[in-house]
Amino acid sequence: MASTPLTQGQIKAAKPEGKPYKLTDTHRLYLLVTVAGRKYWKWNFRLDGKDSTYTIGTFPEVGLAEAREKRIALSKLVDQGIHPVEYDKELLQKAKAEKFATFCSNADDWIQSAKKNWSPYYLKQVETFLQRYAGPNTEFGQRPIKQITAPEVAKLLRGIAFRGKASGSERKSGGAPSVAIMVRQWCSAVFRYAIAMGHADRNPVADLKTSDVIVRPKVKNNRALNRDELAKLLLAIRAFTGHRQTAIAMELLMRTFVRTAELRGAIWTEVDWKQSEWTIPASRMKIKDAGDHVVPLSKQCIALLRKLKEINGTAMETPAWLFPNLRDPQRCMSATTINRALERMGFNGKDSIGFSAHGFRGTASTLLHEEGERPEVIEVQLAHKDGNSVKAAYNKAKYLADRRAMMQKWSDYIDGLLSAPNQAG
Repeated sequence: MASTPLTQGQIKAAKPEGKPYKLTDTHRLYLLVTVAGRKYWKWNFRLDGKDSTYTIGTFPEVGLAEAREKRIALSKLVDQGIHPVEYDKELLQKAKAEKFATFCSNADDWIQSAKKNWSPYYLKQVETFLQRYAGPNTEFGQRPIKQITAPEVAKLLRGIAFRGKASGSERKSGGAPSVAIMVRQWCSAVFRYAIAMGHADRNPVADLKTSDVIVRPKVKNNRALNRDELAKLLLAIRAFTGHRQTAIAMELLMRTFVRTAELRGAIWTEVDWKQSEWTIPASRMKIKDAGDHVVPLSKQCIALLRKLKEINGTAMETPAWLFPNLRDPQRCMSATTINRALERMGFNGKDSIGFSAHGFRGTASTLLHEEGERPEVIEVQLAHKDGNSVKAAYNKAKYLADRRAMMQKWSDYIDGLLSAPNQAG
């Protein structure tokens, strides 16, 4: 006898009982009501001489009309000799394969697998630029990774290096060859990861040399300023209208010529006010096996530090940075802050002389040599690598008296530039 079709009212009115029971629809479709009150759509069918049951879904997530439509689709599979459960497994495998098919999906997985070894800053760099140029909203990111060719990679990199206008979240209209070089490196890593995971067969980036697709920018940022240029920069720093901490950071870089990262990461406990010294621990130095690095502080530097402490106030965060990040005091000053300030003053960036924060070191070295300071004293103050690393590890006070005198002379020399007849040309 044919089953009477279920109604929406019957389904909603069904209450749990002491044991599970069925509400039968047509064509062996039924609703199973459990003791806990859950309602499952199920369908009984026969395939290869065996009776089987397939769970279509739950009510009310799957309504009566949808359950019937799904039952019809499943019947067609069974008529073709396809078991619905095996079909579901096949769809799942296909979905997984499609997930791993695109470049951006592999990039996401590579980032997750590698990020534990990265600094937060580097992680943000990778995520930002890969999302921008090869993310899910880009043509390249959506390309099946197995099909991507070397010319496609070259087109992507050239588009970054030689673009004529900014789009999306890009800040500059001109090309960004440095970014293109990094993206090339990360793309290569993504392809290597995909090959290891069985999602790709080869790495098309390996077919391209950097010089094939990217013209590296001329490095002007390490050039040394001459006397007149240094005087103009000091005047510009004194007239800087941005944050006072940034101006002090630039002037301290000028007078101490440490590496930018060493200054940004400085904390107040490293400063010895009585000895007028700043000791940078080996863990923060570029050359860590040379031990701690002592920076003698001139009278001018001490005055700048006192002014900086006054600006920072007494209620400082831990760690107590000399230059806390203004947006997040738990971090130190951003790596780009000083260069952006130099760009704002016209010393860095497009159509400028190309002077970056790192250029303070070359400037001091050049002018100190011209002033007749001993090369070995200058080299120790620059914290350049000693040929004998064992010897270097015990030399944090090497030439300290000579360096103290030199650093005071250097600060006096800088001040004297402003009183020179041609100081601002």
